[in-house]
Amino acid sequence: MRRFFRVSVMCLIAGATMSACKPETTITTPTVPTAGVRFINAVPDSAGAFGLDFRFVDLVESNAQFRVPYRNTPTTTSGVTASATAQYKAAQAGSRHFVVFLDDTIQAIASTKLADKTVQFDAGKNYTVILWGAARAGAMKITIIDESTIADPGPAKVALRVINAGAGPIDVRAYPTGGTVPTAATFANVADLTASAFVTADTGSITYNVQPAGGGTPLFTDMLALLGAAATSSAGAAGKLDIEPLPGTRVGGSAVTLVVYPRSTAGSRTPQTAAFGVPAGSFVWDRRPPRGF
Repeated sequence: MRRFFRVSVMCLIAGATMSACKPETTITTPTVPTAGVRFINAVPDSAGAFGLDFRFVDLVESNAQFRVPYRNTPTTTSGVTASATAQYKAAQAGSRHFVVFLDDTIQAIASTKLADKTVQFDAGKNYTVILWGAARAGAMKITIIDESTIADPGPAKVALRVINAGAGPIDVRAYPTGGTVPTAATFANVADLTASAFVTADTGSITYNVQPAGGGTPLFTDMLALLGAAATSSAGAAGKLDIEPLPGTRVGGSAVTLVVYPRSTAGSRTPQTAAFGVPAGSFVWDRRPPRGF
């Protein structure tokens, strides 16, 4: 045993000596140009047991957007309802091939494709990929929105928009929270499966009122938009900001969208709880404010 131990030590010494004589090696990792891509599931009548999977199938990467339920997991915090799974995620730029599958544990269902598309994603730009329309009626389609065209609204302004995912033509009024619902619509006659243009508003808390086009009973209770938060300091020291601001209507330079969804189709595999039995809205942010430091 002693002899074998000495030989092993000698081998280690020899290996270390050879390693010490080897020139240093520099490994350069290339920076891969990326785009930001988010997927919105707005199909009211079709899903696997766990919703839909959005997957790039041309390259292996960490852009995982799977088990996305109808309406992208609407979550209400402090009176604001936002779609928790509608987030931009980095994807390698270029011509990209993606597929939208049903998400399920049964292979025959999980391999079912709802959409199959190749799209050019440019580096440094953000994109919204939205699948919407009633699949059973043959009206389902996929739409790609280039979000990089959103202009900076300014340091004390925010950009506002509405996406109508199929709740019927709507009129939407955006007004300062606590104020009176205005007579004129901020976004008039927004058709099904379309996005309005952005409008600019002063920063502050903003509430959305959604009615059928031409007026009538609101589709749901008026909704408070994403508020956001200014840049802060992790040390609590004034003038030493190191935590980036959160986008919202209280933070200048932000852009925010209310997505208005139709009710889930009765008897389908989309959620069938009371909350999904009626039209509803959920907010997403589209543009981050400047860092400010």
